[in-house]
Amino acid sequence: MERLHETFVRLCEIRSPTGEEREVADTIAAELRALGLEVSEDDAAGPAEAGAGNIVARLPGESDRWAMFCAHIDTVPHDGQIEVVNEAGVFRSRGKTILGADNKAALAVFMELVARHAERPPPVGIELLLTVAEEQGLRGAKAFDPGALRAEYGFVLDHASAIGEVIVTSPTQQQIVADFSGVEAHAGIRPEDGSNAIAAAAAAISRMELGRLDERTTANVGRIAGGTSSNVVPGHCRILAEARSLDTDRAAAVAGELTEACAWGASEHGCDVDVRVEELFRGYDVQSSRSLELAEAGLRRAGFEPRRTFTGGGSDANALIAAGFDCVLLANGTEANHTPQESVSARNLDAMLEVCEGIVAEAAASPE
Repeated sequence: MERLHETFVRLCEIRSPTGEEREVADTIAAELRALGLEVSEDDAAGPAEAGAGNIVARLPGESDRWAMFCAHIDTVPHDGQIEVVNEAGVFRSRGKTILGADNKAALAVFMELVARHAERPPPVGIELLLTVAEEQGLRGAKAFDPGALRAEYGFVLDHASAIGEVIVTSPTQQQIVADFSGVEAHAGIRPEDGSNAIAAAAAAISRMELGRLDERTTANVGRIAGGTSSNVVPGHCRILAEARSLDTDRAAAVAGELTEACAWGASEHGCDVDVRVEELFRGYDVQSSRSLELAEAGLRRAGFEPRRTFTGGGSDANALIAAGFDCVLLANGTEANHTPQESVSARNLDAMLEVCEGIVAEAAASPE
């Protein structure tokens, strides 16, 4: 497994926040081609606002069946260079950056999976879908055409929890962008001539119910920005908020409540507000599918008892399922993603690889 671990470290140390995927995309494509895979890149860079397009790589198998494995190549933003250290078998960042195991743990596993079969074909063809701009609204996957795939089902390894978890339910996310427009004025000479956009936004937020609203629903205001100086009544303020729910209608209803709060806050402070609501991804509830069946069989073959669960987050699985493609989201054994405490053990990298091998074997052994 040493090669797998070395690949993981190397990929993590290539900078690739959303919009800066070019270097890691070129590196991965070159290495896959060197292994003999057919590699292509689509035109998603533009619509996804990414540094590269989505990569599709194929390694033909002994049969005409295909199994698709999906991971994203971008990370959340971070300052400084990532330097990976191995502390007693656990990979972490040496500094205050993320590690990048989200989702380079899966990338490294897929690279090793095809490397193992480069000289002797796998029992079924292995198709890799490596997406861009996942961390910013699944933009790469949403710009991808699943009709280009040869596989009829796939497996997304992008959930930071214990290996064995199979995520069968995921939420719908609604994003709310509210721009408050007031009137600027000198804060010390004629404040009464102004309309304070920040005060309007603050009033709106005070009216919102945030946090965990019920066991299936959350709401949050994640960013507020506005104003120019302490001596100017601010004429503009923007807030970014979201609503998520395992119930799609409930997500839309909460987004509506947040919008109403914005309208109330603007009215209270003599401001206008422009609110835009966008569904970033649609939720799903999959209790029976070919991908689910094979994933659970592959986990058992690798020595893990599958545990079906739900998540409050989104992944490329949301976009692919919404587009009509049969896939399932699996845990990848990483921890504390998006934080400086992010980590993954060497043991879990090895286990992820064995799970993928198990899925390939089950895909070959199962009837059509």
